[in-house]
Amino acid sequence: MAGLLEVKNIETYYDLVYAIRGASFSVEEGSVTAILGNNGAGKSTILKTVMGLIEDQPDKGTVEFDGVPIQHRDTDEIVRKGIAYVPEGREIFKELTVHEHLLMGAYTRKDRSGIKEDIERVFQYFPVLRARVNQWAGTLSGGEQQMLAMGRALMLRPRLLILDEPSLGLSPILVKEIFAIIKEINKAGTTILLVEQNANMALSISSTGLILENGRFVMKGRAEDLREDKDVKEFYLGIKSETSAKGYQRWKRKKAWR
Repeated sequence: MAGLLEVKNIETYYDLVYAIRGASFSVEEGSVTAILGNNGAGKSTILKTVMGLIEDQPDKGTVEFDGVPIQHRDTDEIVRKGIAYVPEGREIFKELTVHEHLLMGAYTRKDRSGIKEDIERVFQYFPVLRARVNQWAGTLSGGEQQMLAMGRALMLRPRLLILDEPSLGLSPILVKEIFAIIKEINKAGTTILLVEQNANMALSISSTGLILENGRFVMKGRAEDLREDKDVKEFYLGIKSETSAKGYQRWKRKKAWR
């Protein structure tokens, strides 16, 4: 059975240098899927390729959402199909208020009563935004800006919510809070694709995990199984074992898949 999102053998390059090399993965409807990897592995590039944010990419391969090809489509068209994207760094507008951001997230919609209901729903997920509703976004803390970026995306009523490094720059307490809310959003029916460097936290709320190295996936599986894998523990969760650097290279070659 095909997933809600199907990415098949995509290759994406910047300035003639391939950043993604034949990557394939599936996101099942109703799931939380986490893509893990070190800096420069290509995690954000995969998300931008899915969202049509890299011109003329992917160079090869296909991206399908609910059975419909979306590669090489305009980002606006992809969003209208029901995919919301929260980019790394949040990209909020400093001189717009919290309320204005939420209305911006609903720009594809015409149902005023539904928009009001969803603003209230966002406030239930993120109560601090209610207290800041008329405040300029540029005056919010980093954690509040992350909540606002997520709330803005939820105003689309997306079937798939894509999150790029939601824990970036946040304190450990706020990270736990953000991930608890992501779990709630998923339980309410939204499928989630998550890119995250905090591997332990990401796997704790995910059903499926994928590990990316140098533009290729080297491992995939159930999140609970990855959390117990001795190599994943050492190289991604920071739990040391006797595995050597040479052993890590052998492991990557053994696990490599396209």
